Amino acid sequence: MKKDIPAYSGTLRSHLLNIPESIYACSGILIFGRRIKSVVFSTDVAIIKNVNADAVIAVYPFTPQPVISQAIIQVSDVPVFVGVGGGITNGQRSVRLAAEAEHQGAFGVVVNAPIPPAVIAEMKARVDIPVIATIVSERQDIEERIAAGADILNISAAASTPALVSWIRERHPNFPIIATGGPTEESILATVQAGANAITYTPPTNGQLFSETMQKYRNSFD
Repeated sequence: MKKDIPAYSGTLRSHLLNIPESIYACSGILIFGRRIKSVVFSTDVAIIKNVNADAVIAVYPFTPQPVISQAIIQVSDVPVFVGVGGGITNGQRSVRLAAEAEHQGAFGVVVNAPIPPAVIAEMKARVDIPVIATIVSERQDIEERIAAGADILNISAAASTPALVSWIRERHPNFPIIATGGPTEESILATVQAGANAITYTPPTNGQLFSETMQKYRNSFD
C-alpha cells in the first residue's frame, strides 16, 4: 500500500531541482548507514545546493584538486563521492588524493577507468571509505579491480550502460553497482531493471535552468 508522504517546500525553495521519480525504483546502496539511490553528477555548487539527490558524484576532466573537493563537500547537504584520478592523474598521487578526500569528509572516492588494479589495492590500504571503480566496457579487467578491493562499480557506457550492467550483474549478483541512467525515465528504468542499485543523474546546466527563468521574466512584460 502506497503511503502519502507529508512534504514542505517553502516559498523561496519551492522550485528546487528534483531528480526523476523513476530512480526510486532501484534498491539503493547502504553506505555508513545511509541508503543512497540517486547520485547527482555535478560540480556546480548552485546545482548541488538545490537538488534533492541522495548524494553527489564530483568528477571532472581536469587534474583532481583538493580545494575543489573541499568546496563541494562544504556546500553539499548530502554525501559526496570525490574523483581522485586514474587517467592522467594516477599512481601515488591518486592514493594521496584519496587520503586527503577522506580527511575532508568525502563519503567515497571515484577512480577513472584506466587506473591499474594495483593502485586500487594501495588506495584501499590507505582509506576506510569506499573506492568506486569506473567501468566503461566489458573488455576492462573488471575481475582484477574487484579482487584489488574496489567496493562499488560505477558503470558509465553511454547508451550501452543497461547492457553492461546486465552483463556484470549476471557474473556478480550481489556486487554494488552505480550506473548512469540516461536522459529519460525509460532509460533510467531500463538501467534499474538491468540490475543497477543506484542511478547517476546528470542535471540541466545552470545556464539551461536560468534561461528558462529569464524567459518567464521576459514573458511577464509581454
